[in-house]
Order: sequence, then structure tokens, then C-alpha cells
Amino acid sequence: MQSLVRGGTRWKRFAVVMVPSVVATAAIGVALGQGALAASFAVSGQQFKVSAQSLTGYGFVQYGALDVGRNGVAHPVAVSAFNTASITKLCQSVVVPTPIGDVTLKLGAGGNGTPVTAKNLYIDLDQLNADAEFTNINIGIAAGSSQKGPGIGTGDKADPNGFAQEADKAVLTGVQQTAWATSAGTFNLSGLSLSVKQGSGSGVECY
Repeated sequence: MQSLVRGGTRWKRFAVVMVPSVVATAAIGVALGQGALAASFAVSGQQFKVSAQSLTGYGFVQYGALDVGRNGVAHPVAVSAFNTASITKLCQSVVVPTPIGDVTLKLGAGGNGTPVTAKNLYIDLDQLNADAEFTNINIGIAAGSSQKGPGIGTGDKADPNGFAQEADKAVLTGVQQTAWATSAGTFNLSGLSLSVKQGSGSGVECY
């Protein structure tokens, strides 16, 4: 990791923070007609891929936690949380094994000139590649003492005295990430599209 400087700090291919592991599988049956989801939701138990052209978030905090799947297996994750976020050209893909082979569900939104927006967004990720810029970043705070982001999520298996970081603003471009769970108080999905295709990998998933 490069040296950390307070203020407008940029890390190339910084694999620590955030978001948009947004549009969840729960969105399939909700708001396909209007492209808007204004409800809390969460997805967990299986990894999924997310990509985005850009993400701009305000009120950011990140801390370590454990996600426990339905089978009882625990996965260490970095939880990235935002008070508000705006995302362009969002894509999420989930591979589902079936008797006829892998089937990929892919959702897209925010590619029609109107970005996806979210409030109180939490994403539990284990891999992120992006170009990132942070404004007024604090590193090495206690997770439970953050004053910038929405705080530790309800039910998160996280140590409130553990290592965390926070920032007033974060801008990510060229986002590619894998995640285990996501939740949001409100999602607005402009230009929502859905496809289900047999197969997986490059050309079928988001990346």
C-alpha cells in the first residue's frame, strides 16, 4: 500500500473500500417497471460480482467483520458503508449452479444518464479493484467511534474497538469487486435491466 496522506488522497487499484455491490437479487421481482427500489434489503450466502463506471459516496466508514453463511461458514470481509452514494453504469452478476450447468443472472442500472442512488448503503466485500480518491480521510480510528459514516451496521459481527477508517467523500472509478452481502435503506435504480443466460465467466458475468 502506498503512503497515506490526509485530504484528497488517491490510491491506484486500491483494494480496500467499498461499494457498489448494490442492486441485489431482491430487485428482480421489485420495480422492474419503474426501475426504482425504495426499501431495505440484504443478500448473503453466495459471492457475487459488481462493476461500475464510477461511484461517488458521502459519509464513508470501513471496518472489518465476519459474514456467516447459511452453512455456518464464516467469511472475513471489509464492510464499507455510506450515508449516500451515486453510481453510474452499475452491473451485478450472480452465478447459480443448476442441473443444466451454470446460469448467470445479471442486473444493470444507471447507464442511461441518470445514476443509481442509495442511502445508508452497506457492502461486505472481500476483493475490490478501482481507482480511488478520498477527501478528509481518517485512518486507524475505532470502528464504533466513526462520526462520518452511518456506523457499524445492526447485527454486524464487528469489534467496535477494532481498526477502521472514515472519510467525508470517496470517489471510485473502474470498479470491479466481489462481495458476500449488501444492504441499503433506499435504492433508486434508473434504467434497470435484467438478463438470465446459461454459462458463466468473461462475457457473461459483469467482468
